[in-house]
Amino acid sequence: MGSNEAALLAEALRAALRAADPVAATKKHLPSPPAGRLIVVGAGKAASAMAAAASAGYQDVERFGGAVITRHGQALAAPRVQVLEGAHPVPDAASVAGTRTLLGLVDGAGPDDLVLCLLSGGGSALACAPAGVSLAEKAAVTRALLAAGADIHELNVVRKHLSGVKGGWLAARSAAPVVTLAVSDVVGDDQGTIASGPTVADPSTYAEALALLDAYVPGAGAARRALEAGVRGERPETPKPGDERLAHSHYEIVASGATSVRAAADHLRAAGVEVIACHAESTGDSTAVALRQAAEVRAILTSTSRDRPLAVVYGGETTVKRHGAQLTYGTPQGEAVDRARGGPNGEWALAFRTALADVPGMWLLAADTDGIDGNSPAAGALIGPEQAARLTRIQVADYLRRHDSHALLERIGGLLVTGPTHTNVNALRVALFAAV
Repeated sequence: MGSNEAALLAEALRAALRAADPVAATKKHLPSPPAGRLIVVGAGKAASAMAAAASAGYQDVERFGGAVITRHGQALAAPRVQVLEGAHPVPDAASVAGTRTLLGLVDGAGPDDLVLCLLSGGGSALACAPAGVSLAEKAAVTRALLAAGADIHELNVVRKHLSGVKGGWLAARSAAPVVTLAVSDVVGDDQGTIASGPTVADPSTYAEALALLDAYVPGAGAARRALEAGVRGERPETPKPGDERLAHSHYEIVASGATSVRAAADHLRAAGVEVIACHAESTGDSTAVALRQAAEVRAILTSTSRDRPLAVVYGGETTVKRHGAQLTYGTPQGEAVDRARGGPNGEWALAFRTALADVPGMWLLAADTDGIDGNSPAAGALIGPEQAARLTRIQVADYLRRHDSHALLERIGGLLVTGPTHTNVNALRVALFAAV
């Protein structure tokens, strides 16, 4: 890969990550301390970094403490805040135990206290309090919805109605004012979708959740029974807009995917690159999105001079349906295990590059800003002409059918590995075209 182009793409990614730095973003928005205690709770991949920022910002506040939950293996130290760990994207027993700790802190807050809730992407799985179903049943329906390609909004409608913390329930339990600071991993920054909205009203209903289950996972018996009980009025609905229990809840988004995409585009422009398209709203099936965007780029390139480098910069959150993945059965629990590895960024890069295989001088970066692409340990893909020359259409189609993008990218030397970034604002995808 050309060292200049590869370095420029890596610099653009670093610029995007700086714009989503949870420590700097949190420090700018910390509320004034209350007369009573300042109680920190939170969940998400950036939770421990945000808690560290709060610890530094309130180091002179005596009555300060709390707990947050982050992903296993990604904890950062936060003085006076207990950093717990749980599983993502499917919750585990540690997620449930950690959530009990958070709810205990909220339940113990009084009117003179302040609950500071720190949320980021991944919080939906990490803050888990199953209601109407067991943890195993909730984990199973989460896996099934993910495999079926449900988007984050749809997934969270179901999860909110099987939870005692999501959909406004956390804030509704608090006698103290609640201030939420959020690093958004949601296209459009919908507060009710970020970490499934534990501190904001939920306009969705049991009936909507049940309809989504019918559409994606019609055989989910335990979840279906719980949702049907809710439709019959036998389980309480999530707090709705106007609920007085949420009147004391205030919400601020401190960083988002759109901010990061703009930062990457600005970095490229400063380096002399003409950015011919820039947006952060990509949603839908990852391969389908890649093919549509490749067609749009082809049309632009046909009518645009390439006397200097050009780039397109995209963000958002696309999905992968894993029905075609290679599965093996016979684990001790009798569950299906996905042997294929990869995620939406690897799939987008392979599909986009193959659709523009005849375009010379193209470099691609496609990364999840949390450093993990789906079930791959890599962040995504970095593909230049050298890597692209090792691809064939038949080969790409086969790996995409099996959703095994990690293996193909590893084979051609196109994996992008960043390690944990301690933030999460969705994808950054850049196509860079050299001057000709």
